[in-house]
Amino acid sequence: MTDNSALDPEDRKIVTLARSARARNGVPEGAAVRDDTGRTYVAGTVDLDSLRLSALRTAVAMAVASGAKSLEAAAVVTESENVPEEDLAAVRDLGGTGTPVLVAGPDGSVRGTATAG
Repeated sequence: MTDNSALDPEDRKIVTLARSARARNGVPEGAAVRDDTGRTYVAGTVDLDSLRLSALRTAVAMAVASGAKSLEAAAVVTESENVPEEDLAAVRDLGGTGTPVLVAGPDGSVRGTATAG
């Protein structure tokens, strides 16, 4: 587990936003991404009959739809210990290899960092 107080303030912000999205929407996951201009995009899990997206893929899609050209970082709040490869691939597609994905538990404590590589 990572001490959240040691996180960069901008990284702490995306973890907080991801946690808020999860709680507010009552969904299994919340995510936030920060683009290369510092803008953030926040999303929760999408679970419709015709469309299922993880929170992280939804946040990446929102960034792309808003014109983001790259990502600096991403965060996902989840009960899962791992970030699915499909989620890492979406982050890599926009942010490039090495884009960090902070993985936090429902309480907001960062458990580790996955790399979109």
